[in-house]
Amino acid sequence: MGFGDYPAEYNPKVHGPYDPARYYGKADIPFGEVKVGELGQWILRRNKSPGAVTGVISRAWWRWQHKYIQPKHAGLAGIIQLCLGCIGFFYVINYPKLRHHRNYKYHW
Repeated sequence: MGFGDYPAEYNPKVHGPYDPARYYGKADIPFGEVKVGELGQWILRRNKSPGAVTGVISRAWWRWQHKYIQPKHAGLAGIIQLCLGCIGFFYVINYPKLRHHRNYKYHW
């Protein structure tokens, strides 16, 4: 699969129109239904290649877009989530600089 191509598992005759938020590979047990004893085997069955991780992130992004941003009568929830996510991201990357500006009651 190259950049901009459909996944190899996608078949337009079987699946219909392409949906970027859907996984077209072989279905597995959902994470919520995995028992604690089977968790190790379930994790080992995951595809951990960079392409698979990119696909997971892309599908999550499209699901979020379809749910909060693209509906005809979308509310403010998607915009607020995006703003809070940006605030959290920039706080995490700037934390090493911010921790030196703490106000302590007693200075040693």
